[in-house]
Amino acid sequence: MRVKSLLHSIAARPLCIAATAALAVFSSQAFAAPVSLQDCQSMSAVSMAEHSKVIMDNYDFLLKTANELSSADLRSKVTDYLKNPVPSLMAQYQTDEQKEKLKSALNAAGYIKVGAKTEEFLPALADNKKAPQPFYAAPGSGYQSHHAYPGGLVTHVAVNTKVALGIYNAYKDVFGFKLDRDIIVASELMHDMNKPWVFQWQQDGASTPEFQIAGTGAHHILSIAEAMYRGFPKELIVAIACAHTAPSSPAEEQQVVDWLKAAAIIAGKDPLALGVLDSEGKTLPQPRWMEGFVTHLGDHDFVLTGPMNGWMTKELEKIAQSEYGMNEAELKTAKFYHFRDYVYSQLTTERLYSMWVSQGEAELIRTIQTVVTK
Repeated sequence: MRVKSLLHSIAARPLCIAATAALAVFSSQAFAAPVSLQDCQSMSAVSMAEHSKVIMDNYDFLLKTANELSSADLRSKVTDYLKNPVPSLMAQYQTDEQKEKLKSALNAAGYIKVGAKTEEFLPALADNKKAPQPFYAAPGSGYQSHHAYPGGLVTHVAVNTKVALGIYNAYKDVFGFKLDRDIIVASELMHDMNKPWVFQWQQDGASTPEFQIAGTGAHHILSIAEAMYRGFPKELIVAIACAHTAPSSPAEEQQVVDWLKAAAIIAGKDPLALGVLDSEGKTLPQPRWMEGFVTHLGDHDFVLTGPMNGWMTKELEKIAQSEYGMNEAELKTAKFYHFRDYVYSQLTTERLYSMWVSQGEAELIRTIQTVVTK
């Protein structure tokens, strides 16, 4: 049956029946062959992501969307990063002396806490010329937050990009003006560009903790810095900086200004010369560009997916005990973490939570057992 005909037939039914039918279609998507609980323990985050249809399909969407950027230079820069997320700014910090000099500069500006260790503002990197992991394997945030599974960064960015494009089209359709589509798309694709560096998977299956720079998660400042270091357009740099808050009031704009200044210190750049601040360095360029506001609006998937991660993980802990024989103590070990990572990477936290809400625990358990056998 063609998808169009199927959707038409579903729409004609009562709402509750339509919802059940739609979920049945949704949950019947092809997944990889199930693996055993024991097999989960030996799989890397990269393998889990590569084993996941939803992750790799959405990674393809990100690459396809990047390839649709009208600017050839921007298209090349964004695509290159999605394929190889090397934190290139680390070329400046090869020695302890260079890192200590950066620490002193950030301390003097009040952007890091007194006594901060180097790894609190420059995450570990074994090879300055090699990405710590592929873009498609990184989590969307810290282990207790949104999209916290191998490939979660991909699903997070995919949703954000689609949301931002929806806003772009809404403004065009309702108000009759076009924003810069390239900046809106590229800012969503790149707003978390250094999460593969900040959130690295550990042997126990959890990701590294995140510290703060200039009052926000280090990944945000490091992503802005990376955009500066790689020579992205000033409009894109500002849009990325607005992801965590929009400059809607003097206080909020001051936050964005501070983030740009902190990032400039790390990137070794002059924010005034880059054109990302006004001539006095006190505000964003005037009049304020609108694309950053759209970037901020698009980066709001966490409102649902953050708490969803906590609720779903508590339920998964119960299932791990009742169906897979884990005890309470094992829920804080690699045994559960790897199980959780694999289940979430294959089915996503978001899809599982939707299933739990609409179809109940029995269907949730049945679906999990289709990807991990006892």
